[in-house]
Amino acid sequence: MKESNVDVLIIGAGPAGLMASNAFAAAGVNVRVVDKRPSKVAAGQADGIQPRTIEVFQSYGLADRLIREGNQMHFAAFYNPAPGGGITRDGRAPDVTAPTARFPFEVTLHQGAIEAIFIDSMKSNGLQIDRPIVPESIEVSGDDSELNSPDSYPVKVVLRHLDAQEGESGTEVVHAKYVLGADGAHSWVRNAIGFTMDGEQTDYVWGVVDMVPTTDFPDIRNRCAIHSPSGSCMIIPREGDVVRLYLQLSNEDAKEVINAKGRIDRTKWGPDRLLEIAKRSLQPFTISFPKEVEWWTLYIIGQRVASSFSLKERVFIAGDACHTHSPKAGQGMNASMNDSHNLVWKITHVLRGWAHRSLLKTYEFERRKYAQDLINFDKKFSALFSGKPRTEDNQDGVSHEEFLEAFQTFGGFTSGIGIQYLPSPISRVLSENASNIASNLNIGTRMPPQIIIRAADARPFELHDLLPSDTRFKVIVFSGDINELGAQKDRLAHFASAACGEDGVLSRLGVKKLLSGRAQGAAGTVTSRKSWTTVFEVLTVMKGKKETVNYTSVPAEMVSHWSKVFVDDIEIKGINGGKAYESFGIGFEGAVVVVRPDGYIGSVLSLDDVQGLSDYFETFMS
Repeated sequence: MKESNVDVLIIGAGPAGLMASNAFAAAGVNVRVVDKRPSKVAAGQADGIQPRTIEVFQSYGLADRLIREGNQMHFAAFYNPAPGGGITRDGRAPDVTAPTARFPFEVTLHQGAIEAIFIDSMKSNGLQIDRPIVPESIEVSGDDSELNSPDSYPVKVVLRHLDAQEGESGTEVVHAKYVLGADGAHSWVRNAIGFTMDGEQTDYVWGVVDMVPTTDFPDIRNRCAIHSPSGSCMIIPREGDVVRLYLQLSNEDAKEVINAKGRIDRTKWGPDRLLEIAKRSLQPFTISFPKEVEWWTLYIIGQRVASSFSLKERVFIAGDACHTHSPKAGQGMNASMNDSHNLVWKITHVLRGWAHRSLLKTYEFERRKYAQDLINFDKKFSALFSGKPRTEDNQDGVSHEEFLEAFQTFGGFTSGIGIQYLPSPISRVLSENASNIASNLNIGTRMPPQIIIRAADARPFELHDLLPSDTRFKVIVFSGDINELGAQKDRLAHFASAACGEDGVLSRLGVKKLLSGRAQGAAGTVTSRKSWTTVFEVLTVMKGKKETVNYTSVPAEMVSHWSKVFVDDIEIKGINGGKAYESFGIGFEGAVVVVRPDGYIGSVLSLDDVQGLSDYFETFMS
């Protein structure tokens, strides 16, 4: 029987598994991904990418293709019962209600195309999916010394190759340091390690159908929330001319498709029944379907969260394996991929010896709280969506104003922009004055976008593009105005020496990690005192004018390259830029902002608080 060792084994090549696989491969981690499907998804499944997830794609260099191939959804329309029958439009509103979103729209693209973006990126880093393969058993060591050893492979997984030829061994054994179960709502990994899915199932049954319609409905290319006398409906425009319809089944229809075990029996129905519901729901508008349906399904809305997301910080689950909910707010695939985005850098840091294994506990701490918040939100939103509309005969129904208020109130959550992680070792308030240092930056939220100007050549940059997901912590130093000699320049010089000098906090911690035996394979050999920039990256943003600032004014200890110094000024066209200090609430004394490798704010400090900077990193890196 074939045996092998791997640092990370990923089981499942859906969105969560591929996000993790691509990120690990880009980080140079020894990773393997297996999937039971013989090929990627061909049609249907998840299809909506929220604004924050587009930012995450951008951080991996994948957003351009996503936006190019997908459909942009900017507007939402709301329809309710008309007094004389049928439906009427009560209004339109922006689809995204998150003021700081860099991409103020959703992208819709079928799951197979999204998977292809990851698969092609992985290939460029020498990683492919092994298929069709299923896991047969998993065993985690109970020896604490083995579990805590950075060099051990304490997880044993037996895999079976479904395409093994006659006479060949169809099984193999993989010894892994870490395993990620990203194998969907019916997760084999979750069940095998004894985790449960806790929550409840509603009585709402919905159908989904993807097709190219012919219609006189005026908002067919906008996201639509429709409360009709025939039931609720949602319209999601997709790439090309494709449209997705979510259609609520009546109580009588629901009874017809639910079997004795409480599960959907798709053999009782077909897409034609769904299309008939669509025709009734959209009256007085007409809709027909001259082309063949691309994909369809039925589902029951259920809201559940796994009892745990991690076993001994060696086996993790992500995506639908640890949370399920309705697709109405377009959260499923987004939540799944952001689980992986949160976890990958943490495992990578531990594998390299840059962080203690305790860092891995923050994955469940952060993402399980988010999943529970998502379920609580989904209960409210799906109830509003699936509830009967308010009419003259049903004054207790859902009103347009009530639905629109919820749609806009939850905008920060559904877009992903407003998500905030609770305080932890990697999201810490280290100064009582933190809220005054940068009054508009909230620790635990993602770093907002801003246009800043590179000091050396006046080229404008989006701040997000300077914070790629490359596993490094970014330390953004808002230096204030240092163009002239004075107290502010002296403060910056002291910070540069204490943080970045040969005996500085970042230099000391960074070189220490690179010199550790475990870091050599991943990070290379230390060749100069600036090698600490493999672990940390320092960016400086000065206050001043592009016509007069000099990038050479920044102390040399802080400048790993001339391209790392910027000024908060308007770009040459006079349209964008010059608002970073104001938008972030940073005064003339400046600030130091620690940004985690996943783009979330880890801490906010004053220029004088180098000890706080040391305390932040040494908590989990010592």
